[in-house]
This record gives sequence, structure tokens and C-alpha cells, in this order.
Amino acid sequence: MPLSSLIVLALLFFVTSVVGVVTGSNSLITVPVMFQFGVDEKVAIATNMFGLTFMAIGGTIPFVRQGSIKFEKLPPLIVLTLLGSALGALLVGVLTHQAIRLVVFIGMIAVSLFILIRRNGNVAAADGGTNAGFRARGLVVPLFVFLLAIYGGLYSGGYVTILTAVFVAFSGMTFTESVGVTKFINVFSSGIATLIFMWQGLVDYKLGLILAIAMFAGAFVGAHFAIKMSELWLRRIFLTTVFLLAAITLIDFV
Repeated sequence: MPLSSLIVLALLFFVTSVVGVVTGSNSLITVPVMFQFGVDEKVAIATNMFGLTFMAIGGTIPFVRQGSIKFEKLPPLIVLTLLGSALGALLVGVLTHQAIRLVVFIGMIAVSLFILIRRNGNVAAADGGTNAGFRARGLVVPLFVFLLAIYGGLYSGGYVTILTAVFVAFSGMTFTESVGVTKFINVFSSGIATLIFMWQGLVDYKLGLILAIAMFAGAFVGAHFAIKMSELWLRRIFLTTVFLLAAITLIDFV
């Protein structure tokens, strides 16, 4: 890949990571862009996941330092995440290239619509009724965590976004707590998927290392500053870009 293309991809991954550490869903942009740069579908998924692991680590560190993550209830969810994401990553190895493009396109549209119709996704705190509801339906969060982890290991586009909303809606967490927890859990989701992709020989390490550095730096910066940005404009820019890339991906698929 030409040096100019590597620079463009690195800058794009940095910017999307700054925003994505709060909004999630940056894979909805980065993977289709890699398609447009001629990267093989399976290699794009695997190499993006390699970078996501470093982004998740970079995004988690500031939340750990601030004490925003409560670890005591997370071990069962981590186990479910590891199992689900491993399953999702294994599916990439058996899907056709066209099927992967279709999964990416459907994921882009589905998560974008989810973002558009979501109400009060950035509430400051959940009320006592939500927390009581979680206790009454104790399997809701673990079930969502496992099912979303499969998608997270397969593609990851929108995985963190939806998981954050699940924690806010059903666990009684504040939005900030949910963002921190999902970043921590995503370390395990993207990490186990990356190991499987490495075992399958799908990771482009030269490209992956460049993107990993860009994503780690972007997430570290974003965790400090992006949450202070206007969510309205972040959503407008993000959704416009995603829908444009979805149209391009659909045209390529057809």
C-alpha cells in the first residue's frame, strides 16, 4: 500500500477513535474505508480488530484512573464476552467475502438507525426503577452481552454503542460508567477475536501496527476530551459519513 494511503488511513483511524471512544461505532467507518483502499474483506476485519484492541486499552486507561469502572460484577460478563467474541471471530473464517460485505452493510444501516431512534441515550444517570428492573430480569444483561459479543467478534461495528445503551437501560449505570465499562469489556472482545484472526493468518501486521498506534492515541485523547464535545454535531457528522459509506458499500456489493 502506498505511503500516502497509509497516512490517510492513520489519520482517519485517529479521528474516528477520538470520537468513537465515546460514541462507539467507529468500525462502521474504518472497515468500509479499508475496502475502498483495496484491502481484502477478511484482512480488513481482522486488521481493524487488531487496532481496536489497542483503542480499547487506550480508552480504558483514563476511566480506570478516574475510578469510573466498578470491577466487582464484571467477571461473568467478561467470560460471556470471551466466548461470544471467539465464536464471532471463527465465523469470519468460514464466511465468503461477499457475505462479509453484506454483514458490514447491514451492520452499518442497523446501528445507524438505532442511533437515530434512540431516546435519552446519554442520560446522566439511571433511576432506581431501571435498577430494580435489572434485578427482576437478571438474565437480560448477560444475554445481551453474549449475543452482542458474537457480533463484536465478527465485525464490531456498533458493538460498543449498543452495549453502552444496554448497560444504561438495564443495569442502572450512568452514561459515563457505561462508557468506561464497555471500553474495558471491549479489550477482551477485540483481544480474543484478534488472537483468533492471528491464528488464521488474517492480520496485516504492517498496516495493523500503524493503525493500532493511531487508534490508541485517538482513544486516549478522546477519553479525556471527546465527551465534552457537542453530541448533536458528533452524531450528525458520524451518521452522514456512515450513510455515505453504506451507499458505497452497497454499490460495491451489487
